[in-house]
Amino acid sequence: MEYEIVIGLEVHAELATQTKIFCNCTTQFGGDPNTHCCPVCLGFPGILPILNQKVVEYGVKAGLALNCTINPYSVMARKHYFYPDLPKAFQISQYDQPLCSGGYVEIGQGENRKQVRLNRIHIEEDAGKLVHEGFMTKMDANRCGVPLIEIVTEPDLRGAEEAKEFLETLRLTLLYMGVSDCRMEEGSMRCDVNISLRPLGQEEFGTRTEMKNLNSFRSVVRAIEYESARQKKLLEQGQEIVQETLHWDDATGMSSSMRSKEEANDYLYLPEPDILPVTVTEEEISAIKDTMPELPSVKKQKYAQAGLNEKEIDVLLANPVFNAFYEDVLAQNGNAKLCANWVLGGISRILNEKELDASAIPFRGSRLAALMQMEEKKEISHNMAERILNIMFDEDKEPQQIAKDHGFQMVNDDSQLRELCQKAMADNPNAVADYKAGKTKAISVLVGKVMAATKGMAPGAEVIKILTELLQQA
Repeated sequence: MEYEIVIGLEVHAELATQTKIFCNCTTQFGGDPNTHCCPVCLGFPGILPILNQKVVEYGVKAGLALNCTINPYSVMARKHYFYPDLPKAFQISQYDQPLCSGGYVEIGQGENRKQVRLNRIHIEEDAGKLVHEGFMTKMDANRCGVPLIEIVTEPDLRGAEEAKEFLETLRLTLLYMGVSDCRMEEGSMRCDVNISLRPLGQEEFGTRTEMKNLNSFRSVVRAIEYESARQKKLLEQGQEIVQETLHWDDATGMSSSMRSKEEANDYLYLPEPDILPVTVTEEEISAIKDTMPELPSVKKQKYAQAGLNEKEIDVLLANPVFNAFYEDVLAQNGNAKLCANWVLGGISRILNEKELDASAIPFRGSRLAALMQMEEKKEISHNMAERILNIMFDEDKEPQQIAKDHGFQMVNDDSQLRELCQKAMADNPNAVADYKAGKTKAISVLVGKVMAATKGMAPGAEVIKILTELLQQA
């Protein structure tokens, strides 16, 4: 029997606020255990949480970017469960009245394009972190109270690759909105995967399991492939799928049972009495819209229409800082393909050689555009331009000044070039004879002599043109 994989995702993204959701403790990653916490995030008796307004703003911004309805009235709730990393024994979250409802994320191309529906986006606090050392488990409370948005999809995904593409698209959107750094290696973007199988063509969903501890896109793909194969094997053997929460072990490539899968009523959701309902006005939503940058999906379409291929587009969009530099160059030059060639070529090459991030580019895009213009005007050759670009990473000067300081000035005078070509022919009669005998490649010897005489400062195309003319007359 053929089975269809049905997948729903619950994605947690830490918000890029400076302080936690209900107190002034820092959200900075790292630090010694239990040093970024206070009585509020530790849940001491008598504490009074105060909602960080920036958390609401970032939640609204994420919702707008993901096509959600922003609810003008939402409520914080206490989600009760008992686990060592949760000091209060409840998590302040949202339940039946979330900040954002609905929404969708588009994945795929052309005929394969589809909308993955979102159920909701809500704001909540993070729990702490358990550190297992041998037979001992310790709790680090630094992460307690770090603000999160939880993005819950409908069960619209139908395979590991679709899930991966959804997460990549979601991550890129959140990065460009500036609401999260989405560093999965630091736990600031985490994903739980709900998986079930059903016979192909059947409408009713099968029994689902939830997979936790997925900290990379690769882990998500491997976990889905493993769990769907495990469920299929059980179904083919006539066994039932047990609804449970599973722990994924990336080292072994296997899962293990953690606990039975909870339903909403198991958490005993209650309204949070210490926090007023969250209200968002139309004016506030409009003000947040005004701060939103161009979405990566819009950029992708724009670049494709400008003639960039899919690979070029993916690299240009992969890093918002890198993309901002490209956009800066493009605003000055206007030729999308030429700008992409320089940014993906020269700039990327130097960043890789120097092992630098895009944020370390020491000049604005306008300087690269000025360098490109110098080449277009034939003030410098392409080789000179590349040499100047290398120097631009070390010297805080305009490319014109670097060209002057280092003697990178083209020999463009026609009479001077003709004299140099004639001298090259006079000094190399054998090359001239070979060319006239039909060995046209012999011209390269003469071109090389002229370029050497000008220290590479002569326009190659013009040199070839003059030499060809003189050789035909000889």
